[in-house]
Amino acid sequence: MPVGPGLDAVGSLDLVSRAAVPAGPGLDTAAPRAVAPAPGVPATPSLLGPEAVSDRYGFYRTLRESYPLVWDDRLGAWLVSRYGDVAAALGDPGLVRPRRGPCCWPGEVWCEGPRREVDDEAFGVLREVSERTAFVLARRLAQREVADLAEEFCHWLPVGTAATALGLSCAELARGSRAGGRRAGPAASLAVLCADRSALIGKALASLLANLLDRPDEWAAVRDAPGALTAAWAESLRRNPPVHVVLRRARGDIRMADGTIPAVAAVALLVGAASRDPDRFAAPDRFDPRRTAPAQLAFGPPDCPAARVAELQAECAVRALCEAMPKLRWAEGFRPTETGLLTRAPRILLVRPA
Repeated sequence: MPVGPGLDAVGSLDLVSRAAVPAGPGLDTAAPRAVAPAPGVPATPSLLGPEAVSDRYGFYRTLRESYPLVWDDRLGAWLVSRYGDVAAALGDPGLVRPRRGPCCWPGEVWCEGPRREVDDEAFGVLREVSERTAFVLARRLAQREVADLAEEFCHWLPVGTAATALGLSCAELARGSRAGGRRAGPAASLAVLCADRSALIGKALASLLANLLDRPDEWAAVRDAPGALTAAWAESLRRNPPVHVVLRRARGDIRMADGTIPAVAAVALLVGAASRDPDRFAAPDRFDPRRTAPAQLAFGPPDCPAARVAELQAECAVRALCEAMPKLRWAEGFRPTETGLLTRAPRILLVRPA
């Protein structure tokens, strides 16, 4: 279930007003949009501008170096780009999160309530389903001359896993029928998390495979030592997070990055920019699974069930592809390209399976 235009193709104030709805005590859910600076302030970079479209990471570099806190008039939000500021803001109670879903949102620094207590048996059941789904998908593609892993594997693995675990068809899952799933229990609850995050998991998988296939030595490392995947997954989430922009709204005036965000203003925390901050990461553009502290901000805390489900999918995906396609490599002349506004990943991954 790919992310639709409501999340990633809309570029306006309406995007912020719908995606950053206050959800805390004392704030009305129809709070006004962000407050712009006084008239006469010079034009500043915009996440919706051509520079951000043509070279997103170059745009992030400009923000970190020259505009660590800046009002984006076209987006209708304050942009925050440095790692220290973004990481602190993600846990700041003065910034209101959207209404909560079934588990913590991308960018959360904690996971609340009993959702943290998920037994190993449930994960075992989901692992079996995920492994089976991954192998079926991989074997279908193994005999192709050229295959698109993004559309034909990364997209369908979380969707197929969730549907099978819930006893639904993929069509029923896409129609939002998960509440009427024919199976119940902890494993089904995890499957719902997988369904809710299927688009993000698919994007994260696509970026992971792009990073590994760009570095044949790293692909060989995870193929020959499955335990190496944990570090590769964390580093891929750091370097190419599926969520680049986390939206919040200020409860009151907030001091940040030598500036002040006014009350009720919308705030765009640029996880994608923070993840490439050279003040936090040495050689931040390099994919290096041997980093001692990748400190990814994309999928919440490691003990969050949704984060664990996503990593489980990554493990099953890589194992299935390595077994079904031991000579997997890029199709001749192909180079992956990230796309997206709030969420980003390669939309196409053309490979030669054999």
